[in-house]
Amino acid sequence: MEKTALSRRSMLCGVLVALAVPGGLAACGSETTPPDTGTAPADGTTPGSSGPAIIAALADVPDGGGMLAGNPSNSKPLVLVRTGETVKAYDATCPHQGTAVAPPEGGVITCPNHGSTFNASDGAVTKGPATKGLTEVPVKVEAGQIILA
Repeated sequence: MEKTALSRRSMLCGVLVALAVPGGLAACGSETTPPDTGTAPADGTTPGSSGPAIIAALADVPDGGGMLAGNPSNSKPLVLVRTGETVKAYDATCPHQGTAVAPPEGGVITCPNHGSTFNASDGAVTKGPATKGLTEVPVKVEAGQIILA
């Protein structure tokens, strides 16, 4: 049986994959991909796409409730609140100390860190220690998908 020697590049790729070093696979191919900067364009589109990035499917958000989702325009999570076909989104960062709030329950969004509560219908603070409400992020529903407005 004939043995084939590994090239340095192949050996390096194997080591990088085994160690799961971010970006390690870029050295394995002959083409390179620019590094992901972790930011998306301000218009909510995904680089290289022709339309706005999808936040979530409407069907995935419980009617009368909500969920946490990623924001395609930045790294801050969103809290989505659904009533029928209408969805509102708020920056999920509690204005008190920056903890991510929990999804709404019974029309109330609660910060698990210090217990601040917010009205799910408008984001207004209903109990401190937070002194201001959640920031609304404009969204719309198109073809059953929630996207930035």
